[in-house]
Amino acid sequence: MAEEHTGDSPVIIKKYANRRLYNTQTSSYVTLDHLAQMVKEGTEFEVHDARTGENITRSVLTQIIFEEEGKGQNLLPIKFLRQLIRFYGDSLQAFVPGYLDLSMDSFAKNQEAMKSRVAEAFGGGSSALEAMTRQNLQMFERAMKMFTPFAMPGAQSSSGEEAPKATNGAAKQSEEINELKSELEEMRKQLSELAQNRK
Repeated sequence: MAEEHTGDSPVIIKKYANRRLYNTQTSSYVTLDHLAQMVKEGTEFEVHDARTGENITRSVLTQIIFEEEGKGQNLLPIKFLRQLIRFYGDSLQAFVPGYLDLSMDSFAKNQEAMKSRVAEAFGGGSSALEAMTRQNLQMFERAMKMFTPFAMPGAQSSSGEEAPKATNGAAKQSEEINELKSELEEMRKQLSELAQNRK
């Protein structure tokens, strides 16, 4: 079981060649399940390779996600995973981590409100859930505008006039953004159907 960490510095976890994980704060071996619980409890930690001292936190956190998905905890939609893979090596790759951080921070800050809205939606209708999804789509569009310095082809300005034609790179960005919007809309429909089925 994970113990609460009250210091400013993160707990150091050492990973050995035999894949065992050692919590230097509690002087005990831990598992990926323990680390997952530490994340849920808000305990900051870093995982270092015991031999080289390299910070391998990212790969271990990714492994935790892989393990959770393998248990049937399907949190990441297939379309999202495909889109994420497409961004590797893409011109927008540098913007993706910042956008995902921004999105997850916003989601986490509104977690309690979202839980109550979802409960309300499942208990008495889907309108609250749909409104929350529309709000998230609007936030997504605003965030993507910050990361897109050029006008998108076919996009309309606030006056309703079509924006000037953009370069091929901007056209590709527009296509990717439209695909993301479609995926979010599909998720909204699935949530709406789920809410209807719970009635």
